[in-house]
Amino acid sequence: MQQPILAFLTALVIAMSTLTVPVQADSRDYRRDYQRDYHHDHRYDKRRGQRTHKKAKHVKRPIIHRGHSHKIPRNRIRRHRDVMVVRPYGHLYHGYGHYYQDDDAYKWLAFTAIAVKLLDNLNEQQQRAHEAAQVRATTAQVGETIYWSEGGASGYVSPTREGTSSAGRYCREFQHEVAVAGKREQGYGTACRQPDGSWEVVSTGQ
Repeated sequence: MQQPILAFLTALVIAMSTLTVPVQADSRDYRRDYQRDYHHDHRYDKRRGQRTHKKAKHVKRPIIHRGHSHKIPRNRIRRHRDVMVVRPYGHLYHGYGHYYQDDDAYKWLAFTAIAVKLLDNLNEQQQRAHEAAQVRATTAQVGETIYWSEGGASGYVSPTREGTSSAGRYCREFQHEVAVAGKREQGYGTACRQPDGSWEVVSTGQ
């Protein structure tokens, strides 16, 4: 009787040992593979982070202005008082329209953000004539068209809609066109008047 029991226990121990060895081996393999992958990923992330850091040191990131889908160089964006002046195209100068000083042009400086690429083909006086029409359009009747013409370039600015924002500010939507050398280009923008009388451009488009 003892021999069959002993033989059974011996067979059971052998069977259990053959089962536990592969499980322990699989566990070690999994742990080893995990550590290897972790260290590999860590080294990769570290190298990638160093490359990104070096690139950030040498490349100046341009600012993306609200409403513009393209990137605007930093030298074309500045602030006067609380107004952001953005000239994505055309000549860079102080003032706006026929106002040659920023303090005089303060209320309308934000309109520089409503622009079209064709402004690159205008000289400063043509560009200022276009901006002067924008100033007049802020007080014109909705639907009225303000035309301008200067030295071979021309265009118009027209307020197309008006209303009140959720914050209670008076807002207007403008459409404008620039024509020079047989080319025409239109742009759109919405601006809201702030408590101090200056305008803030809240959206632009072409």
